[in-house]
Parts: sequence; structure tokens; C-alpha cells
Amino acid sequence: MVNNITSLPMTVNITMRNSLAKTVTPREVWAWAMYDFANSGYTTVVITAIFNTYFVSVVADNQPWATFAWTAALAVSYAAIMFTAPVIGAYADAYAAKKKLLALTTIGCVVFTALLAFAGPGSLWLTIPLIVLSNFFYGSGENLIAAFLPELATGRSLGKVSGWGWSLGYVGGLVSLGACLAYVTWAQGQGKQAADFVPVTILITAALFAVSSLPTFLFLKERAVPQPHLQGLNLIQESFARLAQTLKHASDYRDLRRFLICTVFYQAGIQAVITLAAIYAQQAMHFTTQQTIMLIFVVNITAAIGAFLFGHLQDRIGHIPTIALTLVGWIVMVGLAWAAQGPDMFWVAANLAGICMGSSQSAGRALVGLLSPATRRGEFFGLWGLAVKLSSILGPLTYGLVSWISQGDHRLAILITGSYFVAGLAILAGVNVRRGRRAALRSTS
Repeated sequence: MVNNITSLPMTVNITMRNSLAKTVTPREVWAWAMYDFANSGYTTVVITAIFNTYFVSVVADNQPWATFAWTAALAVSYAAIMFTAPVIGAYADAYAAKKKLLALTTIGCVVFTALLAFAGPGSLWLTIPLIVLSNFFYGSGENLIAAFLPELATGRSLGKVSGWGWSLGYVGGLVSLGACLAYVTWAQGQGKQAADFVPVTILITAALFAVSSLPTFLFLKERAVPQPHLQGLNLIQESFARLAQTLKHASDYRDLRRFLICTVFYQAGIQAVITLAAIYAQQAMHFTTQQTIMLIFVVNITAAIGAFLFGHLQDRIGHIPTIALTLVGWIVMVGLAWAAQGPDMFWVAANLAGICMGSSQSAGRALVGLLSPATRRGEFFGLWGLAVKLSSILGPLTYGLVSWISQGDHRLAILITGSYFVAGLAILAGVNVRRGRRAALRSTS
């Protein structure tokens, strides 16, 4: 019995090493995954749970245009990421500078997030630019950290390793949210108002991001090598030239291109759920604030489980069947949420959304890594980031437009938004992983 117990860590360690590329250590993979842990606090606290409602109720004083101002600020930041991500990725590939750029984006997000602590009643002139900048640096860093994945995992284990990072990311979101809620509970007990305690939660979030990301910069290695530079061009011109070359030869990577189009559609549905789940819970299901916060916790927990389990499943049954399975799950989830008349069925839908959320995003990241040429991984992950950010604009705007035209029919809005999952599933059927992988391996420049 004792021998079996003591041999268990060794077995786990061997299994992990078999999933990693040569010279990559488990500590380095943990350091990479810790960045997902670190940056998840930003989206959970700032975008999803606390600061968004603070912006509408306090900064914008519950004006009729308050929600639009919030979504417009996010749309501007996503548009900026869309236009810059491929160029940043091209530069990262040309100069093997992923880690340096990741450090810059991390500093930018932490600093501009911390400055949000100065947001107060009526300070739109300060708050909106800070939201745009902090979210821009967050999204840019998200693309760069993803580009390390193919350097760390073997081709057959990309899904598994991606799942480790994504599941740890949801844990990081829970840690940040839990720390903030603990402070909020104490502050409210002291009679403090939102204008007093929300700024402190922002500082907590920024500090946790900075501290938790340190292992990434201490232990994660930059394994890429600089690519031959184009003569007679400066850095910006060269980045655009490399991007132009990729787009010109896009037919060589038709399966990756098709999957990126697929990503735009199914991620539009996911981003609508992430952005508007709390609103749907309150408007359609009449959840209280406490119930909504509990819903966020549940979704993060089930998302972490889904990312971890489906990461292993992906390497067993294949990338396309795994993503297809999660998209079917999303379609079922939309049907359950639309039909729910009471909290019980909606909680089932919420748990299903959590499982599908972690698994579909993790699986998508792994497939991009598998279909990307080794010399252009940063660039293609930049294109992946472009697709995700486009969906971040498309999905929530569709939901908002339908709810506005239908005079507040949130059930119809989520049903229409669910059509993005159906479209994504149809496009996914035309992706041939083996052909796409062969195209990636043939590329040498």
C-alpha cells in the first residue's frame, strides 16, 4: 500500500513529461499556465462581475446610455486588438520577442487596471480610456501567451496541456473574485458604499495579476529563434510585410483559415454568454445579486473542470470531434436557458455552459497551435486573437440589438445568439486536421 502511494507522484510526473516537448520541464509548463491564472482575475472582476456594474451605476449614474457606453468602450478595445494582433504576432515571430512583448502587455494591463481605482462618479473622461487601454493590453497578452503552447507540448498533447492552462485560469478567476468579495463583505459590514470599496477591489485585482504572473517571467523560456529579416524595411514595415505574405499564401493553410472563420461564429455565441449571462439571469430569471454572484462562481468551477477533462478527451478522440461535441453542448444549453421558467433548469443550463466554455476555448487554442507553421506561430495566434475579438464585438451586439428591437425580450435574444453555435458547427465540418497539419509542417518560412 505504501509503495503504491509513493509511486503515484512518479507516475503522474512521467505522464506529464510524456506530454511535453523535449527540454521542457513540468515547472515551465506550470509557469506558463500561471499566466492564465494571473490574467483571469482581470476579466472576472473588471469585465464580468464587479467593475462593469460599478461603471453603470456609479460612474455613469445609471443614465440610459450607461450600458451602451460600457459596451462601446469594450468594442473600441477589441477593435484595436483586432487591427494590431497580427502585426504584433508577426513582429514577435521575426524577432523571437514573445516574452518581451508579453512583459510589456502585462505591465500595461496591471498599471491601467490599477488606475481604474481613481474612477468615481462622473469620471467618464478618465474611466473610458482606462477601460480601453487595460482591456487592449489584456487581450494582446492573451494572444502572446497562447503562442508559447506549441513550443511546450507535443503535437498529440496540445489539447491536454492547453486544458491545464485554461482550467488553472478559471481557478485564478475564482481566487481574485473570492478575495474581492471577502473585502466587499467586510466593507459593507462597516457601512461603506460602492464608491469606497470597489476601487480597493480593483487594486486587489491588479496586485494579484502582477504577483501571479511572476513565475511566467522567471521560468518560461523563449524557444523561438529570430527569422531572417526583410531588407530595406523598418520594424513596422517588416511586420506588415510578413502579415501580407501570410495572407497572400493563405490558400496553403486553408484548414486553419476555415477554422478561424468557424472560431468567429462559435466564439460570438460564447462571448455573448460571458458578457450578458448576469444580465439574462437578472432580467429573464429575476435572480438577485447574491444569486448572480453564486452563478458566476459555479460557471467558473465547471469551466475549469470542463477545460481539464476535455483537454484529455481531445487528445484521445481528436480535435474536431471534441470541438463539435462542445458546440452541440452549447446548442443544448441555449435551448435549456430559453425554455427555463424556474431556477432549477437554468442552473442546469449554467453548469452546462461552464463545462462547454472551458472545453471549447481550450480546444480551439490547441487546434490553432496544431495547424500553425512553426515559424509563424505568433502571427497565426495573432489571427486567432483577431477572430476571437471580432466575435467579442459581434455576439454581444447581436444580443443587444435583438433585445432592443424586441423591447427587452431576453429569451428571444439568447435564442437568436444561439444560431452562432449552429453556424460554427456547420463550418467546422469542413476542417481537415490531417491536411492542415501537413500544410503547417511543410512551411519553412
